[in-house]
Amino acid sequence: MNALIAEYRSHLADSRRQSGATVRAYTATAQRLLLFLQGHFGETADRGILAKVTAGDLRAFLADRRGDGLTNRSTARELSAVRNFLRFALGDDAAIPAIKGPRTQRSLPRPIAPDDVLAMADDIAETARESWIGARDWAVLLLLYGSGLRISEATGLSGDILPLSDTLRVTGKRGKTRIVPLLPQVRDAIEAYLAACPHPTAKDQSLFRGARGGPLSPALIRRAVQGARRRMGLHDSATPHALRHSFATHLLAGGADLRSLQELLGHASLSSTQVYTGVDTAMLLDEYLNAHPRA
Repeated sequence: MNALIAEYRSHLADSRRQSGATVRAYTATAQRLLLFLQGHFGETADRGILAKVTAGDLRAFLADRRGDGLTNRSTARELSAVRNFLRFALGDDAAIPAIKGPRTQRSLPRPIAPDDVLAMADDIAETARESWIGARDWAVLLLLYGSGLRISEATGLSGDILPLSDTLRVTGKRGKTRIVPLLPQVRDAIEAYLAACPHPTAKDQSLFRGARGGPLSPALIRRAVQGARRRMGLHDSATPHALRHSFATHLLAGGADLRSLQELLGHASLSSTQVYTGVDTAMLLDEYLNAHPRA
């Protein structure tokens, strides 16, 4: 069992180039499935046992997981991970038992108003324990909103992006690179941070540093945003990732087309980007309800 899990982990990390979080989540599901099947069949779970798995066995596994309190959305993710593992273990041509996942309602991202973005960044910069840390956090938040980066993409930047220009090459999920615009305000914020940072910048080291000089942890930015959100009375959905949602929503509202937005966000499929059309419609409806005298 351990050998199969190790092989699967290597496949995800090296061959599929999945993120660390995805590797951990998928291997954890694979381990849970094998342990369940071991008790279910009463023998060591290996590829031979996996080949015997039926739709009924998978339903029993999911029912067991639902007993742990999984929501419909989490159960759907678990089923997706199970299918991925079975395809790996049995081969792409193997017949994977067909089973329908629970119905899930896709939630729309909740964008943050531009004024609130800047006010939140201001609050975080002003409350930082050191001025250079405030400059760092200000630059990171502007980068998320101004260029639509994921928090892991921003904290993963290294000194080899210097000197800065009008664009930035970013490495996203599965090692896929894309070019994003770098607004003058964002470029100025990064350069102000670099001028204030007490740690030297090197091409092979992280651009954004922690207090002791190591790579900046995304958790520190999330914690800073959480504090600002509480102080400002913003909605719980105001997170670092919401800044990326805001980037996309505000571009779409300004006339950007979906294909361009897909490239800027680094989405593998257009369906991932199309969710923002719903966000834009919701914003227009809110504006209508607030402004129309008969609303």
